[in-house]
Amino acid sequence: MTLPEYAPASHPSIPARKIGVLVANLGTPDATDYWSMRRYLSEFLSDKRVIDYPAWKWQPLLQTIILSKRPFTSGANYRLIWNNEANESPLMTITKAQVAALRERASALWGDRVMVDFCMRYGNPSTPDVVERMVKAGCDRILFFPLYPQYAGATTATANDQFFRALMAQKWQPASRTVPAYFDRADYIDALAGSVERALGGKVPRKLVASYHGMPRRYLLEGDPYHCQCQKTSRLLRERLGWPEGVIDTSFQSVFGTEEWLRPYTVEHVAELARQGITEIAVISPAFSADCIETLEEIQGEIREAFEHAGGKEFTYIPCLNAEPAHIDVLAAVIAENLGGWV
Repeated sequence: MTLPEYAPASHPSIPARKIGVLVANLGTPDATDYWSMRRYLSEFLSDKRVIDYPAWKWQPLLQTIILSKRPFTSGANYRLIWNNEANESPLMTITKAQVAALRERASALWGDRVMVDFCMRYGNPSTPDVVERMVKAGCDRILFFPLYPQYAGATTATANDQFFRALMAQKWQPASRTVPAYFDRADYIDALAGSVERALGGKVPRKLVASYHGMPRRYLLEGDPYHCQCQKTSRLLRERLGWPEGVIDTSFQSVFGTEEWLRPYTVEHVAELARQGITEIAVISPAFSADCIETLEEIQGEIREAFEHAGGKEFTYIPCLNAEPAHIDVLAAVIAENLGGWV
């Protein structure tokens, strides 16, 4: 705590000025029981960026039918991957490790002038709570960093929306910046390629399936760039690896509801590959900065089973970049570049 410059001795002390770096990820339930899952799913599935149906049409269906059943199945799936030792989801564990590494980098570069913290779009720690904490700690500038390499309205934009809503509650708003998508950065592509090379021992597979989180196809037609950015990430990864065309397939997972989503659907695509006689595949998830329910349970459960049921023999999942040093290098570089003029 310090006195403002030129302030009289009677002036109350205030926190020393800091710059905040607020890393954001999707979110996680607090526990796997019914009510914890229901709170989390209700917040997530009520987001108009995620499901944009009119509230009068969607909410009765969500609150009376979907949320009476889905918390049980989702809770069972989370229990399969839950970090019981820390009593938290793997996404929470990995995000904490990422932020701890980024704090070390920030401290080495800028000392105590930069405060690094994290929030979740859904669940805890909530974006408003962490913004409040940063402001109270003296952050008069905040860099908001959604950990999504590819931009999508249902991920990056809704995280930004929540950040801006949190700023609306502040009497004295900090200056703010948001980090753009980094799907085509050379260092990000290098980090992805390195993870592939380590996992496969330098071998070129028959197929590497790059499975991205899906979205309704309608969103693409309405102008969302996500599909195009996913395709470019896959192409750049193939070029960086030096592989011929056709080795990497781009597909989309986590389809929800009856509306047509971006195709091909991963669960169907891997089964079709097996039926075509491609019985050895690898799967990577470039849209996820950390392993989570969609990778640890869906890909290694439902999608693997679909492949094997159709005759597949060898299924290799390549983990997300998580807190790998190469990934932390990328994130730290993105932060440093976006703090230009502030530090």
